[in-house]
Amino acid sequence: MQAWDRNPVEISTVAPEEYIDAVLPETLTLWGGRRDLAKYAGDFREDYASASGRRRRFTVGVRDGNGIACSCKLYDREFRWGEKRMRTTGIGAVFTPAALRGRGYASAMLGALLDRERAAGLDFAYLFSDIHPLFYERLGFFKLPSRILSMRAASLDGTPAGAMPLEAGDWSAVRGCFDALEAQRPWGFRRAPLAWNWLKHRSTAPGLASTQPVSLAIKRDRTLLAYVIGRRVLRRDAFVFEDFAFGCEEGRARIPALLRAAAGDLSRVVGWLPPPIAREALPRGSVRARKDAITMVAPLSSLARAWYASFAATLEAGRADPVWEADHV
Repeated sequence: MQAWDRNPVEISTVAPEEYIDAVLPETLTLWGGRRDLAKYAGDFREDYASASGRRRRFTVGVRDGNGIACSCKLYDREFRWGEKRMRTTGIGAVFTPAALRGRGYASAMLGALLDRERAAGLDFAYLFSDIHPLFYERLGFFKLPSRILSMRAASLDGTPAGAMPLEAGDWSAVRGCFDALEAQRPWGFRRAPLAWNWLKHRSTAPGLASTQPVSLAIKRDRTLLAYVIGRRVLRRDAFVFEDFAFGCEEGRARIPALLRAAAGDLSRVVGWLPPPIAREALPRGSVRARKDAITMVAPLSSLARAWYASFAATLEAGRADPVWEADHV
């Protein structure tokens, strides 16, 4: 008998300092990157004190007699389908201490969480699976296409792009450029402030060894036509793009040259296969399935089920993926 079969599972909020003491030391090697524990905890406190963190306390878990048995983070997002708007819950950082694994705590927590969000009127939940998707499929999640695109830098337009480094004052124009691109899609996530903060942090923070952040834009007068954000990874001989967008046809035509400029003397350009419209701005390249960060959704309302039924076949057959890498936070 599983531990959660014997007692009803109750989802409770985990206070920030308790989460810092009990969870962050255990997950530092998984999600901390090059940060030490003090920096990892400091970034967590900053997120918790943000407007979105104050609006909804986002660390939750289930407990046994000794403390937190399993925990996760929740992210509020809005999803647009034409003129319709859906409320969604992003689920991340699902973690069970090693000594408590195999007892069903994660399954129980996620099942109870989906029931709670459905009762609260949310439309669907989503996550990015770093483990076998079958675990989440058993809980009602559906796997969406999650792929990597790789292009030879030499195959991209080598015409001088007129690219300039992104400046601190460009970010409102970057958001406007992205919104103009997204407005052409029939559906997608509204990019939350947390995702923009992540991108800004990535664009300026020192990278791992042998990596260099690169953020470039093409402007005409004071108008930002297109931008690309990513990092040069020397050990992979590749520029890894994390985000790009264009606000007009001229910007769209310049994306390949902008990526080529970002790659410099590196031989490849790689990244998550971008969504429709953006995907069509790039050459065909080589496409393969991702083995981690696999996009999964669990429709909770009739509206979300209708959306999934309308687009599931198109997604499976399509040349593009449903989300941007910056949606993975």
